[in-house]
Amino acid sequence: MSLRPAFRLNGFLMLLVLLVVGTAGLIGGVAASSAAGSGGGAGAAIGAVAGYVILAVAVILLTGLTTVGPNEAKVLQFFGRYVGSVADAGLFWALPLTTKRRISLRVRNFETQKLKVNDFDGNPVEIAAVVVYRVVDSFKSAFAVDDYEEYVQTQSEAAVRHLATVHPYDAAPDAVPAAVAAAPALAGAGDPAPTSLRNGAEVAEELTAELRERTALAGIEILEARITHLAYAPEIAQSMLVRQQAAQVVAARSRIVEGAVGMVGMALQRLTEEGMVDLDEERRASMVSNLLVVLCGDRSAQPVVNTGTLYS
Repeated sequence: MSLRPAFRLNGFLMLLVLLVVGTAGLIGGVAASSAAGSGGGAGAAIGAVAGYVILAVAVILLTGLTTVGPNEAKVLQFFGRYVGSVADAGLFWALPLTTKRRISLRVRNFETQKLKVNDFDGNPVEIAAVVVYRVVDSFKSAFAVDDYEEYVQTQSEAAVRHLATVHPYDAAPDAVPAAVAAAPALAGAGDPAPTSLRNGAEVAEELTAELRERTALAGIEILEARITHLAYAPEIAQSMLVRQQAAQVVAARSRIVEGAVGMVGMALQRLTEEGMVDLDEERRASMVSNLLVVLCGDRSAQPVVNTGTLYS
């Protein structure tokens, strides 16, 4: 069984017809009852019964009226049997004596709780996400799950937990999982490094795709899912901050050394090409050492006047 439109008629027209029919039945029944009480005979009694029956039928048929608001649907059940859904806004008349369940089709969003989970490297992190969704199949939302709102929330938290376990918090070069380092053959030398949780666009796309798969059976469409909170757990936050700072210092010093080596090479090449000085290997090594000290030092160099030679 799947989603299908319910049989319906214009509600305003049916309301007018049923009011006219019910009023006519009531007037006829009252008039026939009066006639029967005045000795009108069996015909008057039958007319009274017919009038009240018409009134009762009109009242029962009035239960088929239903109002549907914008961006909502009504799921109709006739004694437990699904007979269709009405998703158009307005007043409609459907089958009488049906139960009508309201399903909102509006866009909704909610934010998961801050979940504590171990990331790909085994570091405990706190993570939360916001999920934007809407109902696109009222039949599945009403009958495939008990409570589609609770279902979406539970699946969202499960997807966020799974996402955190397959991605590292920070894709630093030194953040290599111990399991991968111990078994490089299993990891594969050519496998790309996992995406960092801090890479918002890729992680959001992956989370959205996973949630769409998880919630499709409930008739839910996930419009967007993004991480709103990401941080190391308090017990390791200070240690990870120190590690990040150390990594930045090492990266900065590496860039300085790389630039210094290039500048020293360029200086020696220019001196050789222009024939300004003739340096043997020992003097060349001394110049390289001095230049690297000047270029790579974290403090200003202090000039020293050399009044002798390298050999005395």
